[in-house]
Amino acid sequence: MLVLSRRPGDSIVIDDRIVVTVLEIKGDTLKLGIDAPTDISIWRSEVLEDIKAQNRLAAEVEKEGNRDVLRIGELLLNKKREKE
Repeated sequence: MLVLSRRPGDSIVIDDRIVVTVLEIKGDTLKLGIDAPTDISIWRSEVLEDIKAQNRLAAEVEKEGNRDVLRIGELLLNKKREKE
């Protein structure tokens, strides 16, 4: 991890495409400005973790739903075979 000291108005540049500027420091709060191309996603870590958790949950629900559909298909196929 790179650790830098910056003052309000100072910036760092990442990969010649992302500029992070210290806008303000008030007490224990630091305000940053981030200038980056629109193809780069920028998330607060806690928001990204929430998104990942929701995606995992949605995948589980979809997986469960697919199992139900397959089970219904099996039941219908068995009913059809019983009639024949």
